[in-house]
Amino acid sequence: MKKTFLVFLIVLGLVFSTVLATTYVVGTSADFPPFEYVQNGKYVGFDLGLIKAIAKTEGFNIQIRDMAFDSLIPALKVGVIDIAIAGMTITKEREKVVDFSNPYWFADQDVIVRKNSNYTVTVLFGKHKIGVQTGTTGDLWVTKNLVKSGILKASNVKRYQSFIYALEALLNGAINAVVLDSPVAERFAQVKPVKVVAVLVTGEHYGIAVRKGNTKLLREINAGLKKVKASGEMAKLIDKYFGKK
Repeated sequence: MKKTFLVFLIVLGLVFSTVLATTYVVGTSADFPPFEYVQNGKYVGFDLGLIKAIAKTEGFNIQIRDMAFDSLIPALKVGVIDIAIAGMTITKEREKVVDFSNPYWFADQDVIVRKNSNYTVTVLFGKHKIGVQTGTTGDLWVTKNLVKSGILKASNVKRYQSFIYALEALLNGAINAVVLDSPVAERFAQVKPVKVVAVLVTGEHYGIAVRKGNTKLLREINAGLKKVKASGEMAKLIDKYFGKK
């Protein structure tokens, strides 16, 4: 009888701890494979696997909310979401308005074109049309290095809410090239009729963003990130979404 009662108390404790666990709303932009995308109606990808693993180690719950990439930081600022994870590069400008976790990924920018085209890196010059996703570091790089320097007309930069739309425009011939993060460009080159013709070395670090001053949540994320790396769980996620090296 005592043993049965003890088991009952343990189960009850587990139920209450689950119910009372803090739930954080996680914002992402599910158009960025293999980091985040939709598969069979579910949000999946490396980033989402990572934040789920962090949540499990730190004992909090999460709800995933999909939105446009350039809406993530405004959503953090006003409290619509608590966490943003979407292959987001840590930049000085972004650090002025949000706080970032320790870096969890490193990337550059790639230039992709249609596979059957003869374009090289020179596609970035002249009258060619270049696609980018609004608000990304690819957008910022093209604006700073091509438009402001006079190499490319501002009207030749085509901005899209999603990399998927940019890719569709490229395949349909509406634009000549897309500038985007290297891991995603490499993924597209594996599954779509496109190829990488140049790597723009930008040395970017991806971080998980929280509202400015939310030190409690930031400590939880950094602690969980450290544990996920040490346990080998992060290596498993890399193997799953990027393939074993």
